[in-house]
Amino acid sequence: MPSSAAATEPAQVAASFGRQFYVRSPSGAWAERVAVTRGKRTDVCVGDQAEVRLIGASQAVIESLRPRRTALQRSDRRHSKLLAANIEQAGIVVAGAPRFSEALLVRMLIAIDCAGIGAALIVNKSDLSEATGAIAARVDVYRALGYRVFGIAARARPLEARAQLRDWLAGHTTLLVGQSGMGKSTLVNTLVPDAALRTRAISTALSSGRHTTAFSRMFEVPAGIAPAAHIVDTPGFRSFGLAHLSEWQRAHAMREFVPLLGRCRFNDCRHRDEPGCAIREAAGRGAIDPLRYRLYLRIEGETDQGS
Repeated sequence: MPSSAAATEPAQVAASFGRQFYVRSPSGAWAERVAVTRGKRTDVCVGDQAEVRLIGASQAVIESLRPRRTALQRSDRRHSKLLAANIEQAGIVVAGAPRFSEALLVRMLIAIDCAGIGAALIVNKSDLSEATGAIAARVDVYRALGYRVFGIAARARPLEARAQLRDWLAGHTTLLVGQSGMGKSTLVNTLVPDAALRTRAISTALSSGRHTTAFSRMFEVPAGIAPAAHIVDTPGFRSFGLAHLSEWQRAHAMREFVPLLGRCRFNDCRHRDEPGCAIREAAGRGAIDPLRYRLYLRIEGETDQGS
């Protein structure tokens, strides 16, 4: 039974859309419901552990948040958006058809690494052999950097995809991210067969008739697919700003840079055109992947311009 009106209940934020949220009881003591924040608070996201005050049979107010173990966000000079909290790992879904954006991938990996979250590449549509072969060399760059790589075909071989991801997902809360067209929605439906039904229920509760297709939500994965696993699905991204991170953080999130940081001629080297830059020289001779180096320079240039 719900506690008295004066008391609060522990809750987990299972979906977020604008300033509305969908919360659930960790113990199942009360039915899932729509929640709003107290006052104008906006720093709530999927995965947050909260204290809520229950209102009637279907609403709640988020009174406070518990400290987060992890938090992933993206930002530009004007805005910052929390994507998820309390996740242990992230799977970035990429594919060869349409070809994924490596510029976007580098940005996502920098943010994920800086958040202290493990990252893996999920190469979807592997049944499209020609398209997958065309990106194989680029995927190998990330494998060599220590990122785990899965090759799946969520639509063509769903049972095989589940088997490949089972142990990695088990016992963890995993964020799934990726740009539109990579097949992330198909993967979510493969891992959570009733995801579309659950999404519709959440959308109806949140929107009251409004159109809500782009919101983040958490699903429990059926135990037969991956035990004690949850996934957080996010809308497809077209951009991923890193303005909330310092130049030091961004450089250290480039894994291949780390052994060379501190070896440049100048202590304040920005790894661009300074003489004696160990990182630029390594990129020039191929010890650092030249494309990733160029993408890093692009990120730093955009940050200087305040984007």
